[in-house]
Amino acid sequence: MHMTILEKITAYKQKEVSAKKEAFPVSVLEQSQWFERPTISLANALKTNPAGIIAEHKRRSPSKPVINTSVQIQEVARGYEMAGVSGMSVLTDTNFFGGSLDDLVLARKATSFPLLRKEFIIDPYQIYEARAYGADAILLIAACLTKTELTTFSALAKSLQLEVLLEVHNEEEIQKSLLPTIAMLGVNNRNLKTFETSIDVSKKLVALIPDDFVKVSESGISSVKAISELKQYGYQGFLIGENFMKTENPGKAAKQFINQLK
Repeated sequence: MHMTILEKITAYKQKEVSAKKEAFPVSVLEQSQWFERPTISLANALKTNPAGIIAEHKRRSPSKPVINTSVQIQEVARGYEMAGVSGMSVLTDTNFFGGSLDDLVLARKATSFPLLRKEFIIDPYQIYEARAYGADAILLIAACLTKTELTTFSALAKSLQLEVLLEVHNEEEIQKSLLPTIAMLGVNNRNLKTFETSIDVSKKLVALIPDDFVKVSESGISSVKAISELKQYGYQGFLIGENFMKTENPGKAAKQFINQLK
């Protein structure tokens, strides 16, 4: 049986995290200057900002070897903030996406809007790490975690003042994800087996998500029209990565996009 890309990534993460835990135990992470910093709510930013865009910083991905390796993250972060996005998603995985925790630090230094650590979280250690490196929110992926893990991880995040964006792909993943410790539920429009995207996934699954959650649509959103349609279905957040990142100036691309939305 072939491993899916998600299985490959999580297997790799197990090794990576156990090495990091030895080098930088949680007691060290807790010494970070940002560990006690008041976090900023991404969920509120999505509710109050009519555009509702979470703009992503992503250099490459398993399906696209190069998206953008030439722009500086600080410039991207400042550009996104000036464009008026609700928050920024920072990919911190190195092996598959070419990101790192340094990216989170640099984005945090450059901006004051909410930052989401986008990572394949398989261990509570990574949640402490997100807090120490200046994140306001973390991504949890239902496909990688059991209901018990989702429950413990989201409770830990909440106790550290981090909000959770929980990513789902289908009905059974939604069933295990409706937890009071979760602020935002993100429907990923990408089929993890074929890598194809369709916003119909978001339209189809929205009825299963109660209104206590801020609803986010992720992946494959490249037009203003798609967002207008998804808003009618009750979505308040839209995660957009490649669409901005594949341009020379992601902040400028985000600004033009948001102006069109208005």
